[in-house]
Parts: sequence; C-alpha cells; structure tokens
Amino acid sequence: MRGRATVVLDVGKTLSKLSLWDPDGRQIAYRSRANDRIDTGAYTALDAEGIEEFVAESLTSFARLADIGAIIPVSHGAGAAIIADRELVLPPLDYEHPIPAAIRRDYDTQRDPFTATGSPALPDGLNLGAQLYYLEATHPDLFDTEITILPWAQYWSWLLSGVAASEITSLGCHTDLWQPLARTPSELSVRRGWSRHIAPLQPAGAVLGRITPTWARRTGLWHHVEVYCGLHDSNAALLAARAFPEIAENESTVLSTGTWFVGMRTPAAGVSVDIASLDEKRDCLVNIDAFGNPIPSSRFMGGREIELLTGLDTRRIDIRPDQPVLVASVTNVLDTDAAVLPTLAPGCGPFPHGRGRWTSMPDDETHRRTAVCLYAALIADAALDLVGARERLLIEGRFSESEVFVRALAALRPNTHVYVSHARSDVSFGALRLVHPELQPPTSLVRVLPLAESLYSYRDRWRQEAERTERASA
Repeated sequence: MRGRATVVLDVGKTLSKLSLWDPDGRQIAYRSRANDRIDTGAYTALDAEGIEEFVAESLTSFARLADIGAIIPVSHGAGAAIIADRELVLPPLDYEHPIPAAIRRDYDTQRDPFTATGSPALPDGLNLGAQLYYLEATHPDLFDTEITILPWAQYWSWLLSGVAASEITSLGCHTDLWQPLARTPSELSVRRGWSRHIAPLQPAGAVLGRITPTWARRTGLWHHVEVYCGLHDSNAALLAARAFPEIAENESTVLSTGTWFVGMRTPAAGVSVDIASLDEKRDCLVNIDAFGNPIPSSRFMGGREIELLTGLDTRRIDIRPDQPVLVASVTNVLDTDAAVLPTLAPGCGPFPHGRGRWTSMPDDETHRRTAVCLYAALIADAALDLVGARERLLIEGRFSESEVFVRALAALRPNTHVYVSHARSDVSFGALRLVHPELQPPTSLVRVLPLAESLYSYRDRWRQEAERTERASA
C-alpha cells in the first residue's frame, strides 16, 4: 500500500471534492463539483445520485494518473443514508429541509439532556435524530423492516466496498444518537429502536474491504483498492492540525472554516470535559475525535453568512491579491463604526436569535468586505470564548487566507498564539494521515501578526449590542 496513491473523497454540504495523493503526501490531482439540492416532492434531499456520478467520473480520471491503493471518505455530520438490499430505501434528507413544527416539538420532548449527549437542539435537520424522527413519522413502517442506517461518510465507503459500517466521529457530532462520556448509544436511539439499525461501529482508519467488482469495472481501478471507513470532515481537519508539533496533543483549539466555522478545543492532558459548562443554546456541542475523546466545540455558519453579505458574484474576502487593500481599509471601517450584527443564519452560532443587519454599511465595496471580515472575527471570538479556547489557535480552511479575519482574531486574543498553515486541503490531509500516520505536514505553521489597530472598543460596542438583541429576541 505504501507505494500506491490514495484518493480522499470529501462530500461537503456545498461541494463534493476528490483529491489524489502520492505516498509522500503530495497532491497529484483535484476535482470538485457543486452539490445540488433535490426536490423529491415530499422533501429536499441530498444529491446522492449526482455525487455518485461525479465520484465515478473522477475515479475514472484518477485511475489513468496513478496506481491507486486506497480511498477514504469524509463528509459533513448531518447526513445519513438508509439502505436495504444493496440500495437506498429513501433519498437522504437534506438537513436544511424544514422539519414540520408539530413533529419537531414532539421530537424535542424525547431528546436526551445535553449533559448526556453534548448535542444541542439545532434547527431543521441538523440533529440527525430529528431527521430519523421525521422519516419515521412520514414513513410509519420504515423502521419495522430490515434496514441499515449509515452516517453520510460511511454511505460512500459502503457504496464503494459493499461493507456497512458506522463510525464514532460521525455518530458523535450533534446527532442526538451518542453519549460521548459513556461511549454508548443515546437513550433516545435505544428507545426508538434506531440503535439496532445503525451499522456496526468501526474505527475511522479501518479498512472495510476492497472496492467492489462493479466499481472496479465502472472506473478502471484495480481490484486491490482498499476502502477505508472514513470520518467527519471537521475531525479530519483536527487530525491534520495535530500533525504540527505546536498543536499535537497540547492545549489548543482548531478553527475549521468553510460553510461552517467549527472551533474544536483539545484540552490539556488530564483535563476532563465538563459538558454542563457548555452553553447548548449558543451552538456549543461536544464532538468526538477519531480516538473516541470528547472535544468541546462551538460552531456558526460563517461561510454561509459571508456569502450572504458579499454575494455570490462579488469578489471574495479571501482572494489573495486583494489582501493588502483590505488590510489597509481596516482603519476606515473602525473610524466609521461600520459593522454587521448577528445572525444571518437563524438558529446558529453564539447569537442564534439575533436579527442580522448592518449598523452602518459602507458605500465602498472594499470597505464592505473588510467589515465582513471583522464580523467573522467577532463571531469567531465569541464562539471561541464559549469553549474556553486558550494558549494556541490554528485557523485552517478556506478563510484562513483572509488576512483581516485571521489578524483581527490575533488582535482580539493577544494571550493566544494564533497560527495558520499555508498547506491546502487540510481536511484531505487529515484523512490521508489515517492511511499513512507517519506523514508530516508539507509546510510549517505561520504565526499570525495581529492587526495594528486596537479592536477592543469596536468589539465591546458590537458585543453589547449583539447581546442586547439576542436577549430581546430569545
């Protein structure tokens, strides 16, 4: 296996990506595709069929480039597939599909307490248990049949290998289905009978089997390709971060940035996790790392909010040539007190009830983008406070290239060593390290230089107004 290439399949909410890596951790090829949302007539579904076609086309292309020995999937944690007789029973529910209010109210009366699961009540279908409850209500006989429930990452490993499995990082991320400290299924999952349908638990780095003959013929891959169980995408980013000596197993927090911004704190050795200290009403939760350890976490839908504020067709806040001019405009934004109040993704983040709006929107497009960067930093700062982040912070993912964002966080948290990595594809590299644990990062961490301007007064005014609005709207 060591001499063969590895494919990482990353099925995100917005994009599906395949990357091809040589045995020394160098990327050979990369392909991506925007995910569609499928209207089934009954509900909005994830685009399983479209993603499958993309995976097949990409693997066919990759098979011409290298001798591939392994495939490992990663995905977001709010998806599941229900299978029987080697096929999907139902299209997988899209977590942004609204759960009818009456069903959701009934479900919320049955959830385990936050102190048991570390899983807060989240909107729509972000709690995987809410998805199962909705499907149970709309398909009453579904769970009386011989079905198997697969987390979304493990759906893809099953599709490629024919072996059904579940995995701890996927079951343990705000699903309502797992108790992280007890390391057992939740009482809800057992009581509803869901736990007996969930595929057998396997380690994220376990080889489930070889690629099926059908997929070998479909893609031109050799029959020797091994398919790994796979894991939750944010936890893959955590594995990548731990390859750096500054992070490793030290007291540290990784802020993974994409559609979701997820702050995951690894407490120092010997420090126990107190779930009750986390604020479940402000999008705090407990993730579980690939080795079964509880990870206090906080989240907000940062990429989605940035997209809403800047527009799909405007210049992004992370485009490299624009960084000097964005940094230079910070003083103007602070002088005019231009700011955005949370939250543009209702129900999410440290201010879930806030009504997102500009307090003063700059006319200049560059200044608007700078203010959006500062908004992302202010939200991240509040979210990191909620999990007690300290000492070391590594910002990874797409928005780590936004200088105003990362330098503002460094300015707001002067007692924390803030780092970024210039290595790309951190999620993929984390998954790759499960296949090749000896791999070292291709670059070193870079210490972030704080912005020259003081942000304390700006933050204090912003947070006071954000807290006031949150209390009034809750």
